[in-house]
Amino acid sequence: QVQLVESGGGLVQPGGSLRLSCAASGIIVSIYYMAWYRQAPGKQRELVAGITSGGTTNYAESVKGRFTISRDNKKNTLYLQMNSLKPEDTALYYCNAPPFRPSDGNYWGQGTQVTVSA
Repeated sequence: QVQLVESGGGLVQPGGSLRLSCAASGIIVSIYYMAWYRQAPGKQRELVAGITSGGTTNYAESVKGRFTISRDNKKNTLYLQMNSLKPEDTALYYCNAPPFRPSDGNYWGQGTQVTVSA
């Protein structure tokens, strides 16, 4: 059974930082393409950042230079370091592992809330 469990969200002032974690079980994060998505109220879910098995990263234009995606293979955990946070970064952040093997589903965590407000 695959589980993705996010943590690290919270309330932070503009300009502050947070680090989100996604602890995975049932899959090996180092061989999957892993990603972070977010969804703000009334908006569609959007890709924030992704990382391939080879370590290549991609970012939404709105977060480039401020967010960094990474993983710890020993801990089987995905991270999102978020710096210089803005109110428009407020959203529910989800960890995602798209299918890798034919038997895989499209796996999602339950989400962690990030609120950027003074």
